[in-house]
Amino acid sequence: MAEVPSTFRLERGAPAPDFRLPDGQGSEHSLAELSSGKKAIVIAFVCNHCPFVIHLADALGKFAAEYEGQGVQTIAINANDVGNYPDDAPDKMVLFAEKHGWKFPYLYDATQEVALAYAAACTPDFYVFNEKLELTYAGQFDGSRPGRGGEISGEDLRKAVDETLATGQTSEPAWQPSSGCNIKWKPGNEPDYFL
Repeated sequence: MAEVPSTFRLERGAPAPDFRLPDGQGSEHSLAELSSGKKAIVIAFVCNHCPFVIHLADALGKFAAEYEGQGVQTIAINANDVGNYPDDAPDKMVLFAEKHGWKFPYLYDATQEVALAYAAACTPDFYVFNEKLELTYAGQFDGSRPGRGGEISGEDLRKAVDETLATGQTSEPAWQPSSGCNIKWKPGNEPDYFL
């Protein structure tokens, strides 16, 4: 299983790239709609089949439920090429979300334009934005990885969200990159940071 890290191409304070994407049942959702009235937004690039995502999927569902009451909107986006990776197809996204207790929107980026705009590299890859949709954090959920032990705590993401809720930003220490399976790019879509 090849492991790819986050790119950190979006810098602290960068505006959230806009999007309008369908969920697994075809209903469309926009960033503007989902972020309206929220104090923080968590965007996670994920998929159904990646062992790194499966490793923390239950914990992500619990995290999102816990923080929803504090004005935090969690959004998951799957940008994988489902032609070559049919386990990531939208209908299977619905089942995956149900299995892991995801009550938040799980959206499908068929063109991969949103993943490219965020410079997402791996599944999972996490981004936190404040209420002004300014980037406050990019990186890992926590330091755990499948098969390597460690508690699945969400420590890094929790710290970033807590700071964003308290001050609208995060402290300056270096972000810890997430790592996981590379996003499965369609031929011709491979971003320049992989070439």
